[in-house]
Amino acid sequence: MMPKHCFLGFLISFFLTGVAGTQSTHESLKPQRVQFQSRNFHNILQWQPGRALTGNSSVYFVQYKIMFSCSMKSSHQKPSGCWQHTSCNFPGCRTLAKYGQRQWKNKEDCWGTQELFCDLTSETSDIQEPYYGRVRAASAGSYSEWSMTPRFTPWWETKIDPPVMNITQVNGSLLVILHAPNLPYRYQKEKNVSIEDYYELLYQVFIINNSLEKEQKVYEGAHRVVEIEALTPHSSYCVVAEIYQPMLDRRSQRSEERCVEIP
Repeated sequence: MMPKHCFLGFLISFFLTGVAGTQSTHESLKPQRVQFQSRNFHNILQWQPGRALTGNSSVYFVQYKIMFSCSMKSSHQKPSGCWQHTSCNFPGCRTLAKYGQRQWKNKEDCWGTQELFCDLTSETSDIQEPYYGRVRAASAGSYSEWSMTPRFTPWWETKIDPPVMNITQVNGSLLVILHAPNLPYRYQKEKNVSIEDYYELLYQVFIINNSLEKEQKVYEGAHRVVEIEALTPHSSYCVVAEIYQPMLDRRSQRSEERCVEIP
């Protein structure tokens, strides 16, 4: 017969081994690299599977919350005060904002998803407020711990696409019309919202003389209509543009080249 103290030691060892095994399983299921990716305020939460997960054997659960810092009368203005305006006529404006922490909310469309991303654009539309997202995994009846993002503030972190260009030839000159990207939000009257409504933007336009293989900056400023003059007849030119955000010292990628032949 096993002595009592030996049996007790066996039980303790068995219990500790089971707890360690369970913790190890939960940790190996935990989603990795959970972070927001944001372009033109399209805010997508992304993650990678835990170390123990392969294939489509797991499902994921997503939650988010907003951390109200200070409020603003509209998304166009810098924060001022700690209550939001009670009349919201702008995208991203809410009426119940108070300084402090909100509760975690489930993202229903991503509750039990097999994808490795979740679109939280609508849930993160107060662009000057900080947000957090978190994800947990489930597989074969086991659940991981939550894995949380770093703090995410859309206004500071979204990346802007290059401008869209329309080019027209006018008497040997080129008329370049620039359009900043639109946002995923609309005003109440269904009017598109431009990125210009939220940032000071400078447009930079470059022209490339294909025969000389030479690039030249021909414009930098806030105007969206640019005329390029003094072009050589019977020559080929390409035009590219980019957007610069002075406050953030950040540039968009360059647009695709638009090329024309000068008669």
